[in-house]
Amino acid sequence: MPTDRHTRFARQIALPQVGADGQATLARSHALVIGLGGLGSAASLYLASSGVGRMTINDFDRVDSSNLPRQILFDADDVGTAKTAATARHLRHRCPTARIDESDARLTDEALLDAVTASDIVLDCTDNFVTRGRINQACRLAEKPLVTGAAIRFEGQLAVFRHDEPGGPCYNCLYSEADENLETCAGQGILAPVVGTIGCMMATETLKVLLGLGSRLTGRLWVYDALAGTTTTLTIKKRSDCPVCG
Repeated sequence: MPTDRHTRFARQIALPQVGADGQATLARSHALVIGLGGLGSAASLYLASSGVGRMTINDFDRVDSSNLPRQILFDADDVGTAKTAATARHLRHRCPTARIDESDARLTDEALLDAVTASDIVLDCTDNFVTRGRINQACRLAEKPLVTGAAIRFEGQLAVFRHDEPGGPCYNCLYSEADENLETCAGQGILAPVVGTIGCMMATETLKVLLGLGSRLTGRLWVYDALAGTTTTLTIKKRSDCPVCG
């Protein structure tokens, strides 16, 4: 007789690329999600809902009413609450089989490296260049795969960096310190579903890596133009002078 877990994830287990063994792999997996805004809300929800057994969630911000249109885990009752606490509560309610570890402090370099090392895969759902660079460097040092996404206005982008495999480019090959003043959605605006689209894609690519299915976005940048309804995929060239992986 199938177990409750088998029943819950039956549609996923039915996929030959997943099966019972793959679902068991997800149950043993540990994902680190840094940033619980629009990207992290969608990504963490689908990772937990898909059966990832453990997630560490990190954010030092509190829920604001301006977050509600695009940060789908939160509701009006969460305004003023720490995002980690609100996220954990909603994920545990919807996905009681998942272990959710909360980290509500700004991570120092040492704490970040410890958190990355303890995980199987890292999702960078943050919104600033400096933090993205620090996460990329920690993943490189710990040799952990990194899934990173971003969204602004009607545009989104996604890339996968297999720091657990030799020879590939890293996030700093794509953006250098000269790009530190990249625009943010707070100043430029964002169409709510766009950030959710990228967050869902991040969850999909994460599951593929955990299941050993690979990702065609490894070392490539997937760009989504919601206004035009088009996507473009660009190859990221490894920089020989990259301070992280060169």
